[in-house]
Amino acid sequence: MTTRLNPITTPRHELRAEKARRNKEAALAAFIGKKAEIDEMLARLQALSDDHFNAHPDDVNWGHVGILEHYASLLKRITDSAFGEGEHAR
Repeated sequence: MTTRLNPITTPRHELRAEKARRNKEAALAAFIGKKAEIDEMLARLQALSDDHFNAHPDDVNWGHVGILEHYASLLKRITDSAFGEGEHAR
């Protein structure tokens, strides 16, 4: 448990510094949580890809191609944003 500073007896610059420190800790915790969420999604996608997106070669049809096209377009939006490419190019 952390102790909070008394706003009456603590100088303002110390209160601001403490608030900034807590804010930075909260941002880091949120970042790590979101990264873990993304890592889990990526792992699931990789496992699905390794299993050929649950499609048996004898059963593949143009519908399967359309589904992968859709997945690829969504992933392209993400990678373009992450790497500053496509419409996100600087």
